[in-house]
Amino acid sequence: MADRKHGVPAPPTESTVRSEDWDGRVLQRESFHRVLFVDVDMTELVNEGSTFEECTFSSVRFNVSEHRDAQFLNCTFKRCSLFDAAFHGCKLTGSMFDGCTYGLLKVDGGDWSYVGLPGADLRNCTFDGVRLREADLTGARFESATLARCDLTGAWLREADLTKCDLRGSDLGDLDPYTAKLNKAIIDPVQATTLARAMGLEVRG
Repeated sequence: MADRKHGVPAPPTESTVRSEDWDGRVLQRESFHRVLFVDVDMTELVNEGSTFEECTFSSVRFNVSEHRDAQFLNCTFKRCSLFDAAFHGCKLTGSMFDGCTYGLLKVDGGDWSYVGLPGADLRNCTFDGVRLREADLTGARFESATLARCDLTGAWLREADLTKCDLRGSDLGDLDPYTAKLNKAIIDPVQATTLARAMGLEVRG
């Protein structure tokens, strides 16, 4: 399993939900603490404002699920499928993803600070207006993805592939143009100036 940032261990769980069918279930402001979810089908689940704190999801299917104003705090996602899942205004601070699939994942707003997505294949996924401060995106693949209007201050982007990624409006924070792949990435004029300065160029009007 991929290590959490700074080697912090995953929280222990205290109860287990195994092999249940939550397909199409509606969760409204429910609360789960240190629960281990194993092989649970959450396809097309609708989550309105529920909280999962220090939970672990193992081989859980979140395909086409929708989460609005929900919280996944310091959770662990192992070998989960998030195909076409949508997160609107959700808080996932400190959560870790390992060995998951994300095709067409959509994230609109919310706080994903300190999230671990090292090596994640996020091609064609969308993050719009998301706080990603100090997120571990080491080696993540964002080819043809959208990372628009995001706060990437302090994010780890070493060896991240941002080829053809739409970065417009994002605070690129500590992005090092020499250690990330930026071929044909889409940026705005302010970002162009920031990257030019990071490359040691002198920008004049």
